[in-house]
Amino acid sequence: MPCQRPIIRRCFPLVLFLCLSLSVTALAASGEVRLSRRQSVYVPVYSNVFSGPRSLPFQLAATLGIRNTDPAASLRITSIDYYDTNGRLIRRYLDKPALLGPLATRYVHLEEKDEAGGFGANFIVRWQADRVINAPVIECVMIGATSGQGISFVSPGQEIREGNR
Repeated sequence: MPCQRPIIRRCFPLVLFLCLSLSVTALAASGEVRLSRRQSVYVPVYSNVFSGPRSLPFQLAATLGIRNTDPAASLRITSIDYYDTNGRLIRRYLDKPALLGPLATRYVHLEEKDEAGGFGANFIVRWQADRVINAPVIECVMIGATSGQGISFVSPGQEIREGNR
């Protein structure tokens, strides 16, 4: 069988170029700093998921985290609203705006036994600042364990446009 090294030598520059291109693209995407003065953020919540051939429900605890990533500026969380699978408002978690200081975090916890949201539950988080700042990280962490089986994952928030904003 002939030696395959000439093919490897010819393909190596192309493979190296593709690897470097992907690395540079990934660095550029992850290095992008998101700045904003206000946002509405949609965050999926998977408080129950289905497993097995009979689609058995697996209840999960969920924790919404709102992390101010700006080291010098505060932001105001103006609302944290929880919606069910059908888009019906279930709960409002703020009576009045809440100040979140530089690098501070606020969270909302849903217990495993809370089934009100269903499979398609979500939070809408609205925040604003007096000036343009680093956009906060808003995500939901789901975790659960039963009968020796555990599951955990993170659901990132997605900025959305509402009304005439």
